[in-house]
Amino acid sequence: MTDSLRDQLLKLGLANKQQAKQATAHKPKPSRHQPAKPDPAATAAQRAQAAKLLRDQELNRKEQAKLEARARAAQLRQLIDQHRLPPLQTDDYFSFMNGQRIARVPVDAERRAGLSAGTLLIASFAGRYDVIPASAADRLRERDPAVVIDPNAPASNNNGNANTAADAEDPYKDFVVPDDLTW
Repeated sequence: MTDSLRDQLLKLGLANKQQAKQATAHKPKPSRHQPAKPDPAATAAQRAQAAKLLRDQELNRKEQAKLEARARAAQLRQLIDQHRLPPLQTDDYFSFMNGQRIARVPVDAERRAGLSAGTLLIASFAGRYDVIPASAADRLRERDPAVVIDPNAPASNNNGNANTAADAEDPYKDFVVPDDLTW
């Protein structure tokens, strides 16, 4: 059983010595492996595939960010709708600063006192202002701090620090302005 296949074929008479010599002569000689030259088309295809993968990942990241923003906006809308006080139909308004704009919400005496005391705050979302309890404001601030407006907060500049340089030069700094001033 240790005979090679060639020897076995010779013994059985299925091949002769000349055929056996030819078979060993046609045996491929081991050649030294030469490093293959890089194929420019394959390299370009790999680069294109890598660029496409990066583009797809970036598009997926942007789409995921859009979905998260929509979900956050839906959560904000739902929280505001659940906690807002019913709107009033009155000619009495509470004015407040929203960034650089003066905005106003309709109030009665009870809401004006709550807004002045800080137990009620204002939520600004989708171009609408709603009065909400201060207890609901914390959950809104977790999702987006810019939604909650505290009318009692001191005016601040872009850095969030109180504008003390302008306050020092203010000629009316010694005059007290009442909280319930109607504009």
